[in-house]
Amino acid sequence: MSNYQLAMKNRVLIIGGSGRIGSSVAADLVDHTQAEITITGRNPVTGNAVSSNLGSQVQFLALDLADKELLQEAIAQSQIVIHCAGPFHYRDAIVLKTCIENGVHYLDVSDHRSFTVKALNYQSEAEKAGVTAIVNTGIFPGISNSMVRHDVEQLDSAERIHLSYVVSGSGGAGLTVMRTTFLGLQNPFECWSDSKWQVVKPYSERETVTFPPPYGKTGVYWYDMPETFTLPDTFPVKTVITKFGSVPDFYNYLTWWVAKTWPASWLKNPPVIEFLANVSYKMTGVSDRFTGIGVAIRSQVTGIKNGQPACYCSTLVHENAAAAAGCGTGTLAQLILDGKLNKPGVWAVEQALPTDLFEQVMQSRGIEIQGGFLPER
Repeated sequence: MSNYQLAMKNRVLIIGGSGRIGSSVAADLVDHTQAEITITGRNPVTGNAVSSNLGSQVQFLALDLADKELLQEAIAQSQIVIHCAGPFHYRDAIVLKTCIENGVHYLDVSDHRSFTVKALNYQSEAEKAGVTAIVNTGIFPGISNSMVRHDVEQLDSAERIHLSYVVSGSGGAGLTVMRTTFLGLQNPFECWSDSKWQVVKPYSERETVTFPPPYGKTGVYWYDMPETFTLPDTFPVKTVITKFGSVPDFYNYLTWWVAKTWPASWLKNPPVIEFLANVSYKMTGVSDRFTGIGVAIRSQVTGIKNGQPACYCSTLVHENAAAAAGCGTGTLAQLILDGKLNKPGVWAVEQALPTDLFEQVMQSRGIEIQGGFLPER
């Protein structure tokens, strides 16, 4: 290994690292690795304050993604780049492309179908360059994908995947996540149902799902997540359902009302999205005091075991959704840094992370995932 390669080893660049999710990823890496971490953002005052709070492993770099020259320079000096600068509805794949050109591994916390498709189109280029690129890391998508993979592996054959998520208030995230929620209401989307693609409306078909305490029975709605199309690509199932809900339930009804009654032209108007995001963020600033900022995931996979119908269910509850997202991404970065995860190409999490490694890194972070076969009805 050359002196230059030695200098680059264990350097992690987190684009958008001064935000809530990006800083959570950095915090996880500080706790579990010896990596030299650079976080970026457009506001030096905020960025320097965040890096100072995270400790001596972390430094701040003022960076705008529009500055292609500085972006290229920062990426070239890293071993891994983690893209946390959402909303990803508006992003192209320039960061991934630059990583591939420089032989740098790549992770992101993207959560939108359009961006995921753009990234997956670089599969062959990443494979040829020896670059491991994993998209949609975090909590959901991210840890949720690995929960499904684990559950599928408990069956001889899987037929139906039902993923549900619920977040308390803001989830500890910032305005960007609020924007993402309302951007997800803009268009109907395709889901894999009964072995064919069918169109559903966002925030439709409310369903009551039972999560572990403190959530219990909670309403969830159709929501366009990358898992909606990556899971059927990974596993030969007949149906994949992805539904999302909020606590308190009042927020669900507000979001449902916006999705159902507001004209599509309003929801595609950036000032309207900004208005909704800001109002919601202020509301959760109050409700977070009572509901907390946690997250719960429920994965239920139905299929065949020993020639009989069977259903395996796993659940996760975490007190801080943003911190959990940091763990989901941080674990993958740690595995790449340690040389335990090397899979050139562009992959969704369930395609890249083996279940045994997933279980190891979750245990190392004290994240408990409960699971078992459900009794026959």
